[in-house]
Amino acid sequence: MKRLFFVLALVLPFMAGAQSLTVHHLSETHTLIQVSGNDRYVMLPVQETAQEASVKVLSNGNVVLRANISLAIDKTDYLVPLDLGKWGGSSILLDVTMTQGRGVRRDPSDDVCWSEMVTVPVVDHANKEKQYRPTYHFSPEWGWMNDPNGMVYKDGEWHLFYQYNPYGSFWGNMHWGHAVSKDLVNWEHLGIALAPDDLGAIFSGSAVVDTDNTAGFGRGAIVAMYTSDGSNQTQSIAYSLDNGRTFTKYAGNPVIMAEDTPDFRDPKVFWDHQTRQWKVVLAAGQEVQFYSSSNLKDWTYDSSFGLAYGNHNGVWECPDLIRLPFEGKDKWVLLLNINPGGPFGGSATQYFVGSYDGKTFKCDDLPTVTRWMDYGKDHYAAVTWSSAPDGRAVAIAWMSNWQYANSVPTQQFRSANSVPRDLSLIRRGKEVILKSTPSREVEALRGTPVQYTLSTAPVELFDKPVKAYELVIRFSLQKKEGATFVLSNEAGEQVVFSYEAATQTFSMDRRGSGMVKFSKKFAAVTSAPTRVGGKMELRLLMDSASIEAFGEDFAMTNLVFPSAPYNTLRLYGNLKADVTLYPLAK
Repeated sequence: MKRLFFVLALVLPFMAGAQSLTVHHLSETHTLIQVSGNDRYVMLPVQETAQEASVKVLSNGNVVLRANISLAIDKTDYLVPLDLGKWGGSSILLDVTMTQGRGVRRDPSDDVCWSEMVTVPVVDHANKEKQYRPTYHFSPEWGWMNDPNGMVYKDGEWHLFYQYNPYGSFWGNMHWGHAVSKDLVNWEHLGIALAPDDLGAIFSGSAVVDTDNTAGFGRGAIVAMYTSDGSNQTQSIAYSLDNGRTFTKYAGNPVIMAEDTPDFRDPKVFWDHQTRQWKVVLAAGQEVQFYSSSNLKDWTYDSSFGLAYGNHNGVWECPDLIRLPFEGKDKWVLLLNINPGGPFGGSATQYFVGSYDGKTFKCDDLPTVTRWMDYGKDHYAAVTWSSAPDGRAVAIAWMSNWQYANSVPTQQFRSANSVPRDLSLIRRGKEVILKSTPSREVEALRGTPVQYTLSTAPVELFDKPVKAYELVIRFSLQKKEGATFVLSNEAGEQVVFSYEAATQTFSMDRRGSGMVKFSKKFAAVTSAPTRVGGKMELRLLMDSASIEAFGEDFAMTNLVFPSAPYNTLRLYGNLKADVTLYPLAK
């Protein structure tokens, strides 16, 4: 009977999507879908627990797109759009191969994806997942996001590219998504900037403005360098002559290759005024490598750093080398992300302070010293914008952790970025440390402030639940005293913040913060060293699913998933605190 079914399927295909999709089941695992009509998008039903299907898009018989998509079998969790706009007016065919092992097979027509797949002229971008969608942190309209990429400032626009899966809210199908902003807090989504090709998926990288046309692509071109993740990882470039709206990949890709280096990725390009050359720093296994170029196409190896320095309990990724002023001179800071190996498990960002002579980086610290940029569990892939105005070093990070990033309780989208942060160097005793401060643009979100004096009695922060706000808490500690602040909601969920004067540490406890059981690695207490003495100022930036804490000499970023916003603040300790509350809204 099954053989007869498949023959009939070829003769009598059923129709879906307002007579614009014709589905042909050729076997239990192979389906062809003919697309007709003028609609730009095919909405693909996704079931996150389904094994991925291989989907090829053919235009006039040529493969123009390949993706792995968890097409729905039993139920649809959400729909993702497949944009056919690039090939409009041509003959479009979807070639779908289901993997073996999708459970006990039925007739393939029983899978719900075929009947719920439709075409539409425009995509409904409405936020269908309101509880944990951030108010002022950047997140993709749909799909998965991880590392920020290619950040560059040009002509009044902050460009944010990012690792992006447009076909599901979990890692895979790596593209570069793209958004732009005039003010670092309000973002315009521009869709896909770079898509996979025959060299591989589009992994992390960077972008620069080629003001003097050194590459020959055009004066003022935005040139992106990214990792092509194929059978081996190589580095490629692409250029844009319309301020990042479209990119053309360089015909001579790849431009950097390395032998016997399986983890060779995440190029960060910058212009070195000392040598008047382009430089790139790359993660290469358990070290970083530096290369030089005069034209962004031809690269020469300069040096390496890191085999004996810092934390090596995971893969080194997403490096960045920046120059910062310090006490009348300049120092260089090498940001280096690592997974796993973070101070509280999973992924995190370490850094090294030192000097760079245009070829070699030298660290000021002993090899055994490890310094962390952020002491939370959810700060990774931190990199800075190229060409930021006024000489600023503005960084942003992916606000998640590889231990549970695919499991957090959202579906329409997964992951948001941290707030942008200005970086500077400060001295603490004999140490030089990297300070992160929320960029001044974030303060434009502040509403009318409310002042409180906090003692042992709890304070109700709002008359009604508010998801996004900032708390500035100022207090003084006597020697060997401590202070504990508790944020809680009506469900009894709470986050506990503690200063311990004796040990000079600040900690955040999210074990009772709300939904934590989706991963055994999520419930945690994170702590940071702090040496500011008796007077303290703590800034807490709250959003729907995140808390970013900033002290004078530390930052701490943690996700939280409460059932309702935290609206009560209580203080424990023999002291009083002055609290300023700012509602935050775009």
